[in-house]
Amino acid sequence: MGSKNSSSPRYDQGRDVRKSVLGDAHVARAEANTDPFDQPFQELITEGAWGTVWAGDHWSKRERSMVTIALLAGLGHYDECAMHVRAAKNTGASREDIREAMLHVAIYAGVPAANSAIKVIKEVFREMDAETQAGGN
Repeated sequence: MGSKNSSSPRYDQGRDVRKSVLGDAHVARAEANTDPFDQPFQELITEGAWGTVWAGDHWSKRERSMVTIALLAGLGHYDECAMHVRAAKNTGASREDIREAMLHVAIYAGVPAANSAIKVIKEVFREMDAETQAGGN
């Protein structure tokens, strides 16, 4: 990405955390698809979301994962929710954890939001199971 921000300690830490949660391949794709238009956005999320929020030491990655999935589901951001459900294999959040998070979404954000998210999550689980059976990760 090559800007002055991409060499900051917070950016470097954020990139490492992002890779540990989403995987090297995801981060490589995001970086390969970055252009001058979205470069500032990628730097913002790498430093802010990953280098500050996810890099904090008060909550575990598992806890952050459950909260993130619940928030994304509650707000109706299903593509991002699916991405974080996939990433849960790297954070230690189990399917049972995710199920419990959806119960919280139903009560605190609404049954329709939870119902829609559960459909997406079940599809992600089916895809992940198929990949595992096929010998993938």
